[in-house]
Amino acid sequence: MSGHSKWATIKHKKGAADAKRGQMFTKLIKEISIAARMGGGDPDANPRLRTAILKAKAANMPKDNVERAIKKGTGELEGVNYEELTYEAYAPGGVAVLIEVLTDNKNRAAADVRNILNKAGGSLATAGAVSRLFKRKGIITFDGEKYTEDQIMEAALEGGAEDVTASDGIIEVSTAPEDFEAVLNALNAKNFESMSAEISMVPDAEVSLDKDATSKVMKMIDRLEENDDVQNVYHNLEIPEDYEEE
Repeated sequence: MSGHSKWATIKHKKGAADAKRGQMFTKLIKEISIAARMGGGDPDANPRLRTAILKAKAANMPKDNVERAIKKGTGELEGVNYEELTYEAYAPGGVAVLIEVLTDNKNRAAADVRNILNKAGGSLATAGAVSRLFKRKGIITFDGEKYTEDQIMEAALEGGAEDVTASDGIIEVSTAPEDFEAVLNALNAKNFESMSAEISMVPDAEVSLDKDATSKVMKMIDRLEENDDVQNVYHNLEIPEDYEEE
């Protein structure tokens, strides 16, 4: 598993995801709006919008919220114009971090990201230095207490998935980005309820740090994720199975 998706599911199982549901919905609304603005409001003709809507459904976002976000993107309702930015950075210990931003004020977003990195002992990287360490993959996760790996594997591979792995009570399905929608639909058709479903940046290899350093990096990542302009944070830190958030 990627450190990012694994930590997301750990937090989900701990119940922390519910506390951040409002913030998560805000980020999903921004993603839906910009997808609609760039490719139109018809999901059938806009793959990025389809993917954003699938992600919103996996997060149990109400249909009305999705429809309003689309209308804001297409201009039917008044909305905000967002810019997309990606920052490449290093956290302490040489951990590679990709920070995806959707913002209506790029100067504010840049200052906030730099401030969070600097306070944690991190730094911005040159373009391409970090992104080359990741590959874009579709990642769908399931609760291993509800389903067996064999159950998920059969439906996932039939749908065109690349791999299915199980670890620490989480079953993770990985797909090529272009096959993500077909695999998710195949799993939904078998009535498997996913914990998360997204196209993510997965590291080619992970970096292992000691407990204190791991804690410092995770606190930095949490601060980035809590920023309203930050849409996604991906990293290559290996998170021990016994890691506990302080």
